[in-house]
Amino acid sequence: ALAKDASLGFRVLPTYRPDKALRAGNEGFPAYVEALSIAAGASIGNTNELIDALIKRMDYFHDQGGRVSDHALDTVPFQVPDRKLADAAFTDAMAGKALDALQFEHYRTTILIALGAAYHERGWVQQYHMNAARNNNTRLFKAFGADVGGDSTTDTLVADKLLHLLDAQDSQGKLPKTILYSLNPAANYILATAAGTFQGDTPGKVQFGSAWWFNDQLDGMRDQMKTLANVGALGNFVGMLTDSRSLVSYPRHEYFRRIVCGLIGGWVENGEYPNDEEALAAIVRGICYENAKAYFGF
Repeated sequence: ALAKDASLGFRVLPTYRPDKALRAGNEGFPAYVEALSIAAGASIGNTNELIDALIKRMDYFHDQGGRVSDHALDTVPFQVPDRKLADAAFTDAMAGKALDALQFEHYRTTILIALGAAYHERGWVQQYHMNAARNNNTRLFKAFGADVGGDSTTDTLVADKLLHLLDAQDSQGKLPKTILYSLNPAANYILATAAGTFQGDTPGKVQFGSAWWFNDQLDGMRDQMKTLANVGALGNFVGMLTDSRSLVSYPRHEYFRRIVCGLIGGWVENGEYPNDEEALAAIVRGICYENAKAYFGF
C-alpha cells in the first residue's frame, strides 16, 4: 500500500526476518510452519521443504523491493550440515518433543547456509545480530510477554562458530554481503577482524555493523567506529541503522552524523589524519549516505 502512495516522497521497503523458522522447539513452531505453508502455497514435511517455502517467501519480499534479511542469532550455530540430523530435529519440533541439542544445531546451520546462498543469488544483504539474552525475567514475561524490558547483553562465545559459518558460505562461493552486530561490545574486535577476513566482490563486503540497541549511544557509537578504524576500513562503513521501528527514533541518525564528524575532526585536530577537507567530506558523505546506497543497491 505504501509503494502505491506517490505522495510520500520516500520509499518503505520490507526486511525479511525468518527468525521463527530457526526457533524449532519453541511452543509456536508448528503453528508457524503451518502459516508458512499456506503463505508459500507448499507442503512442508522436512527441512528441504521448509527451506523451499522460505525461499518462495524471500522472492515475494524481493518483488516488494526487499533486499535485506535479518537474523537474531541469540547463539551462533555451526555443524557441518547433516540433513538427516536436521530432519530429525524438525520432526521432533513438529511433534512438540524436546530437541536434541546436536540435531538442533545441524538444523539451524543447514537453514542459515541455504538461505545465505539464496541471498547471494539475489544480491541481498544478510544481517546477523548476536549476544542478546532475551526474556530473562520470568515474572515480567508471564505478565506482559516479550519485548517489555526483560532483555540484556550476554557473553555467549561467537568467534569460532561464526567464522566457520561464514567460511562454509564463502567456500561454496555463495557468501552474500553480510553485516555483523554484537550487543556485547566486548566482541567488537572479534566482529571487526572477522569481517576483514571475508572481503571481495564489493567494497566492505562483510561489515562490522553499527552500535546496536544498548550500544547506540555516545560511547557505544564512538567505540564501534574507533574499533573499525583501528583494524578495518572506516571509509567503507555503511553507517547507522535504526531497528526500533519507531518514528521518534529516527533523530538517532542525526546524532550519529554529529558523532562521526566529531570523531574524525578530533583525529584531524590531533594530527592523526590529514586536514584535507575534500578527502574528509568524501569519508563523511560515504559513511552517512553513499556507502549504504551502493552497498544495498536500493
